[in-house]
Amino acid sequence: MEQVIESVRQYWVNWGRTAIRRDSLTGYLFMLPTIAIAGVFLGLPVLYAIVLAFYRVQLLGEISYRFAGWKNFLRILEDERVWIAISNTIQYAAIVVPSQTLLALGLALILNAQIRGRSWFRVAFFLPTVTSSAVLTLIFMWIYNSNGLLNNLLNFFGLPTYNWLGDPAVALKGIMLMNIWSTAPFFMVIYLAALQDIPASLYEAATLDGATRWDKFWNITLPFLQPVTFFVIVMSMTGTLQLFDQSYIFSAGSGGPNNSTLTIVLLIYQYAFKNLDMGYALALTLVLACILMVATLLQRLLFREQRLD
Repeated sequence: MEQVIESVRQYWVNWGRTAIRRDSLTGYLFMLPTIAIAGVFLGLPVLYAIVLAFYRVQLLGEISYRFAGWKNFLRILEDERVWIAISNTIQYAAIVVPSQTLLALGLALILNAQIRGRSWFRVAFFLPTVTSSAVLTLIFMWIYNSNGLLNNLLNFFGLPTYNWLGDPAVALKGIMLMNIWSTAPFFMVIYLAALQDIPASLYEAATLDGATRWDKFWNITLPFLQPVTFFVIVMSMTGTLQLFDQSYIFSAGSGGPNNSTLTIVLLIYQYAFKNLDMGYALALTLVLACILMVATLLQRLLFREQRLD
């Protein structure tokens, strides 16, 4: 009898393993087209770019590839414009990321409250996000003009005016203001969805215990928003470190005035498509990829996810 029971048990164990293998195989077969497309159009170009970063590529006349070893990377250490671009990019990210995160959270908290007309406010706040980045940049260039809307407004209130497009001290700040205004609504929607997922019973229990609004925000809202905040900061950091189109349009591709709006991605574009120095541009691209990975890992350490039971 024991042998029969053991045989039946072994049969079901083997059948379960076979079913799992069959399900796994089915899943991989469904994923195969996506894996193949991603491998051909994403994986292979990335590998090819890594290889070419160690070559000096000649694109004019007869195309040639000469192995340069680490020369492209050593050249980065001596390139003054690289350090200017990195400094501008880090300065831009250090100001824009926390500013738009705090603004997005503040707007989400306001729109999550029971205020009249909040649906209209949500639509109005979200409009900049669905507008083309190039169009927004052109609009802000008109606003930032010496005789534009912003200077007229500052002059009306008796405040100092600036040459937003031509002064190296404020040109990058103008791009920062534009991106904070246009990107924060996107993260606002993410925060708003997360706020609506927080159980109302927690706030009710906290109210019965005599908790103030600040206590509820600090001990209930923020802990529940921690995973969302990590996502928002990672996405925001990734976007700011890859700033290109606004800087390109503001400066007509030069990164001016006086390299004040030069970013690392714009510099990569200049070396790749203006100077046709593709190998060096790809070396800069790998450096940017390393910076993005390090920034993401640091944020992961700072925003450790906690289970909220």
